[in-house]
Amino acid sequence: MSRDTPRGALFVIAAPSGAGKTTLVRELIRRVPEVRFSISYTTRPKRPGERHEADYFFVSEPEFERMAAQGDFLEHARVFDHWYGTSKAYVEKLRARGHPVLLEIDWQGARQVRRVAPDARTIFIVPPEVRELERRLRGRGTDSEAVIQRRLKDSLADLTHWKEFDYIVVNDRLDKAAQEFADIVSGRGAANERSRPEVGERVLSILAGKR
Repeated sequence: MSRDTPRGALFVIAAPSGAGKTTLVRELIRRVPEVRFSISYTTRPKRPGERHEADYFFVSEPEFERMAAQGDFLEHARVFDHWYGTSKAYVEKLRARGHPVLLEIDWQGARQVRRVAPDARTIFIVPPEVRELERRLRGRGTDSEAVIQRRLKDSLADLTHWKEFDYIVVNDRLDKAAQEFADIVSGRGAANERSRPEVGERVLSILAGKR
């Protein structure tokens, strides 16, 4: 890349479980191929088929703790007995090459990123109605009833943090939501700004259980 290459923007996407975030991310990368997805560091064991530096950067717990102590992470958290974190250096390398960089994390991680990288733009994915979360969680067919209820409770709690984000995308129809997502990343996302009254009104109606 030349010295004049504009630095890429940093985007954070978060969503409650069942909102369809992973599908939207895949569709975004198809529509906006210059986007780079940030690869996280983790201390959990490698699963069959996973590759170091492709799926995750797999490191030992002492190595992760050393990196955290040095301030090497934009954000990091312990999830189900293992650490996960986003490397500042890795993200900056991609941004320096002119790529928009996407972080897929939760609202707590988004808070950490905003403190360290205040120029980050944050996007929150919302389901079209609250009961759709339960339908999607049940549709996975892999979790027990207890796990579904816990995930649903956590998802409803996550939804209350929508006001902390810059942009809101309601994932009612995949094509429409994916285009709005791509527009935000491409700098044309004014219609989805959280500060717009109609955007806030729609989210509040969803949280109230209305269409």
